[in-house]
Amino acid sequence: MSTSSTSPVASNFLRNIIEHDLKSGRLEQKHWSGTPGPAAVQANAPLDPARIRTRFPPEPNGYLHLGHAKSICINFGLAQDYEGTCHLRFDDTNPEKEEAEYVNSIIDAVKWLGFDWHEGDKENLFFASDYFDYMYEFAHALIDAGLAYVDEQTPEQIRSNRGTLTAPGVNSPYRDRPIAESKDLFQRMRTGEFADGSLCLRAKVDMASPNINMRDPVIYRIRHAEHHRTGTQWPIYPMYTFAHPIEDALEGITHSICTLEFEDQRPFYNWLLEHLQALGKLLKPLPHQHEFSRLNMTYIVTSKRKLLQLVKEQYVNGWDDPRLPTLSGLRRRGYTPEAIRLFCERLGVSKSESRIDFSLLEQALRDCLDPVVDRSVAILDPIKLIISNYPEGQSEMCHAPKHPHHPEQGQREFPFSRELWIERDDFMEDPPKKYFRLFPGNTVRLKYAYVVRCTGFEKDADGKVTTVYAEYLPDTKSGTPGSSSVKVKGNITWINAADAQAVTINLYDRLFTDPIPDAGDKNYLDAINPQSLQQVQALIEPGTTFEPGQQWQFERLGYFIVDPDSTSEHIIINRSTTMRDTWVKK
Repeated sequence: MSTSSTSPVASNFLRNIIEHDLKSGRLEQKHWSGTPGPAAVQANAPLDPARIRTRFPPEPNGYLHLGHAKSICINFGLAQDYEGTCHLRFDDTNPEKEEAEYVNSIIDAVKWLGFDWHEGDKENLFFASDYFDYMYEFAHALIDAGLAYVDEQTPEQIRSNRGTLTAPGVNSPYRDRPIAESKDLFQRMRTGEFADGSLCLRAKVDMASPNINMRDPVIYRIRHAEHHRTGTQWPIYPMYTFAHPIEDALEGITHSICTLEFEDQRPFYNWLLEHLQALGKLLKPLPHQHEFSRLNMTYIVTSKRKLLQLVKEQYVNGWDDPRLPTLSGLRRRGYTPEAIRLFCERLGVSKSESRIDFSLLEQALRDCLDPVVDRSVAILDPIKLIISNYPEGQSEMCHAPKHPHHPEQGQREFPFSRELWIERDDFMEDPPKKYFRLFPGNTVRLKYAYVVRCTGFEKDADGKVTTVYAEYLPDTKSGTPGSSSVKVKGNITWINAADAQAVTINLYDRLFTDPIPDAGDKNYLDAINPQSLQQVQALIEPGTTFEPGQQWQFERLGYFIVDPDSTSEHIIINRSTTMRDTWVKK
């Protein structure tokens, strides 16, 4: 889904590849039956109506985060732009870590981002576990062709004999066992006869390959574990490097787009598909894998293991904690789908590794919210301001635009009287130079109201200022002919004391103080920001209505959203981002 109907689409190497493939005719004879399947299913099917097919293939072992958002935007976006279709597929081949909860959260997140996997009246929502029978069949075909064997070495022996970057691997003593023997053992693995780790199936490639991934990789292992969809039906599970290319081929994927850490796996991806095609299991054209740089950002971690630790050990309040880079957390914090898509669009696509500053994400949110959200006023740390020369018991209405750039949206109104609330940091007893707000003798404008001159203040027994006193200049009300008669350098926000609405505001900030909290041998938990959540009892401009998901720009403070747990009795508001980057010098 495009973030702008007018901005031109920037070219990149993936677009160049797709355009070359379409122009060359590589994909013209691609068949598609409307359902995934091997050569026997696709051979007599009509030509594929989709010019290209991409896929977003998450493993359901956690909640999606910003890195996934980049992949989602790339895969779904390319399919849309080139009259193709994108599949949502769950790579659920690791039963010990995968749960239906994660499946549901991923489906919700992709929909929330604005993407859809329907193709006409068909839903291209698939699971790797749908293909277990095909994978088992293909593994048998490799054994029959002398391209796979059952190994009885322990995992430690396999690892030791694989060799190093400078030394070749050592052949397994079981590498040349008879085909019939490997086939029998593999069938018995399937029936659950053997214990976890006692046997495995390996592809017979090249133990002297300079690419360690080609040194007879394991393609099936024994796991007596319950799967979230197939239960205990399967005691063996395919390895990702075996399953993933097969899934792509069964679904007719043309461009398998993944991150750079899979680049070294591409030779085996091609080896496997080419041999299965030669064995009559798959049709040409085969999928091609292409890699792009993953998202690396400052002040966050995206490792699912680390995110899970933060959740389980309660460093944060669940997967949707607004301090996490999960899409559910960002959504709760007030990030919109448009902002995340805009952020991903601005990142571009390349093979160059780089680290993106978190401020770019915040700016994308500001750029999306500023043109559309209403304005209001909040006071986060209130201090009383008494206008000593304003008549007691009197009040008058002041007016301000709901949105300064959209006068057609009308005005909001709020009362002004003798007693007001202002921000504590809008007054200083002994201010530094270039402090233009309230201090004894200084004059400022109360925004949308009058110019006032500070005349004094009171402190409590601890020396804390409790009340500020000022006098207003009657002919200076905003919107009247005299409003410009007195020039001031400072403007401050305020709320009428008698009408202020009390709320709880969560002031969220970055979760880590270190821009790269998990670099090298650092313990990322040591970098947790103790100020990443500050909860304050604040006051809101009267007349404001509160619905879950409602957003504003609170003037001078930033962008805020009503939390989904908010009720009419207990209003909770989350800060999405400040008005500008406050970390620029940190």
